[in-house]
Amino acid sequence: MNLETMGQQAKYAASVLMKLANQQKNHVLIQIADALKANAERIVKANQQDLENARAQGMSDAMLDRLALNETRLMAIAEDIRHVTQLDDPVGCELESRVLDNGMRLTRRRVPLGVVGVIYEARPNVTIDITALCLKTGNAAILRGGKETLQTNLVIVDVIQQTLAQANLPKESIQYIDDPARERVAEFLRMDQYVDMIIPRGGEGLHRMCRENSTIPVIIGGFGISHIFVDESANQHKSLDVIENAKTSRPSTCNSLDTLLVNAAIAPEFLPKLAARMNQAGVQLVAETKAFQYLQTAHNVRKANEQSDFDTEWLSLVLSVKIVANIDEALSHMREHNASHSDAILTESLNQAQRFMNEVDSAAVYVNASTRFTDGGQFGLGAEVAVSTQKLHARGPMGLDALTSYKWIGVGDYLTRS
Repeated sequence: MNLETMGQQAKYAASVLMKLANQQKNHVLIQIADALKANAERIVKANQQDLENARAQGMSDAMLDRLALNETRLMAIAEDIRHVTQLDDPVGCELESRVLDNGMRLTRRRVPLGVVGVIYEARPNVTIDITALCLKTGNAAILRGGKETLQTNLVIVDVIQQTLAQANLPKESIQYIDDPARERVAEFLRMDQYVDMIIPRGGEGLHRMCRENSTIPVIIGGFGISHIFVDESANQHKSLDVIENAKTSRPSTCNSLDTLLVNAAIAPEFLPKLAARMNQAGVQLVAETKAFQYLQTAHNVRKANEQSDFDTEWLSLVLSVKIVANIDEALSHMREHNASHSDAILTESLNQAQRFMNEVDSAAVYVNASTRFTDGGQFGLGAEVAVSTQKLHARGPMGLDALTSYKWIGVGDYLTRS
């Protein structure tokens, strides 16, 4: 494998893709969706091999869940590709247009980024999501998944490349780095001559490595401690439903609930109810000292380590719980403990809701709703590239628009500058 060659091929592929009409891009995406379904048995078989290897290496249940790709999940992901074809193509869209005093018509128009590099861990669905969004926006992609997904990703990319070739498009539009050596990642992060943006999808360590070593712009996201604050005025029964959904519907995802903050005025009444509900759901509670006294009826509870547990993205059936005096203490705790991804308040108070929305500086902020909604599909964006928690270029679930840039176009009548 020669990354220099891959970069050159991706750059050429991007020059071809940028010229495709929306109808052409949709046609090849439908062909890819059909090809993935036709090769489902082959893909699932490769995934079973990856799962066996991962279990033998002691991978956690949360990571195994991310890695698993059965036929039902694969069919759903393939259908997501069809949903992407129904979305508006942002490429060529005019963001603004005006005529200057000198007579020039100046337009700002969306264009593809070019070549997108994505580094991710045990999530083979990312391979398909990135392919769909990049091709829809006329971008080429170089992918580097984790070693634990190698066999699955090799088969998926082979199916995609064969389909691209059959559609008379460069199969190098989607490429995969199959060498798991860490040195390859370091080399990849310095391919600024060919790659226009790096998107890491994984834990805090991966994001830090990319941020510290890349010569290519990096979109930081996918990591952050998700909080729910239960206000004094909240409907307690409905709040328990939201909390259970946020924690248990898919605990291995980055938008699942990590920390629950409860107003002290309702803690004696609410926390025993929480313990009962979490007992039924099989959730382990990690409680600070004041909360612990009300949660001792929980089957699985321990005291929290204030220095680490409230900074842990659990990605499993574990939930930190803390009592706070009021919304001010809740907001202070969130600022201190990396509230940057998805955070919610449960309240019947319009004033408290407004304060929370205005003062929580996260990519997605909710009132009386589960944090699990932070997702490109749920937001109507189609499949997502990532969830960005930074503030430049893109923030929150990154859909089609986030894979475009823009250029200025000036049209005059043989105009010269005075």
